[in-house]
Amino acid sequence: MKLLHLDSSITGDASVSRKLTAQIVAHLQENEDVAYTYRDLTADPLEHLTLAAGGSTSILDEFLAADVVVVGAPMYNFSVPSQLKAWIDRILVAGKTFSYSETGVVGLVGDKRVIVAIARGGFYGPDAAAASSEHLQTYLSAVFGFIGVEAQFIVAEGVMVGPEHRQSAIDSAAETIRSLAA
Repeated sequence: MKLLHLDSSITGDASVSRKLTAQIVAHLQENEDVAYTYRDLTADPLEHLTLAAGGSTSILDEFLAADVVVVGAPMYNFSVPSQLKAWIDRILVAGKTFSYSETGVVGLVGDKRVIVAIARGGFYGPDAAAASSEHLQTYLSAVFGFIGVEAQFIVAEGVMVGPEHRQSAIDSAAETIRSLAA
């Protein structure tokens, strides 16, 4: 299996999403021979998309070559970090990952598994008072759905509420990770 691991948090060792992606990758590597590629979108950021930068295909090729993609996605200002958005701009390519037809968009990447580890400082789940401000999971679900992939989400929510709740959210996410199919 070819595994692509992406992290986009700026908080380094304090990052919950980085902890979760590391756990996901370790879980997936337990019983399988894995060709592993790691990309830290903060330490090695991509330029924002421009007409000149749009022709580069190395990021797209790396994504298309992977069987499994593990994405660390902390919620920043209700959505994705700009580092992750720059990567997304490289993988949404007409004719490569999606096409248009008379009946609408056709995703071309349906055979790929995408697992997204989300960390949110507050509470934005479906029953939360701030649910309408959640634009991270909904955006990523739309992005991956657009190219034909139904992403799996592991969510640690309320990690900035306090130390006890942070640990509880991490423990709950870790339990979900242990139940993932390898």
